[in-house]
Amino acid sequence: MVCNDAVRRVTADRPIWSAATFGGDEPIAEARDVARRFLAEVQAVHGIPVSSRVMGTVQLVVSELVTNAYKYAPGPCLLDLQVTDGTVEVSVWDSESTLPMARPADPGRVGQHGLEIVMGVCRSFEVSREPVGKRVTTRIALSDDPGGHPAGAGRLI
Repeated sequence: MVCNDAVRRVTADRPIWSAATFGGDEPIAEARDVARRFLAEVQAVHGIPVSSRVMGTVQLVVSELVTNAYKYAPGPCLLDLQVTDGTVEVSVWDSESTLPMARPADPGRVGQHGLEIVMGVCRSFEVSREPVGKRVTTRIALSDDPGGHPAGAGRLI
């Protein structure tokens, strides 16, 4: 894994961001650790509050998306994290051009619910083809509403 700390920036008109490349043989825990360290820095250095809900949700989403990249795509994957416009954007690029699709609900199915979970806990979910492969991008609200519900997450599971 390569983590480029030099790309972390914050100015009045730019998001806070970080990128990490995974070769495909690292433990998924390394990707979760990148996300956890990024959000800890967002809070400690930039003074942006990060709730335990956001910390856990971002790590879950990173884990699911990187796991899918390892499972279905040959070669490396790229994890991008950004804080902008009140959200944490999690983006994973991989070399497989086949777009992921959530499977129909099946209460008897064991496993393969990761994409459904990701779509349920995120404010938005997008998949786009790239010149090589695809990119899956999600956005997770940074703040909770006054009632304690995740802001913008209308499809919670």
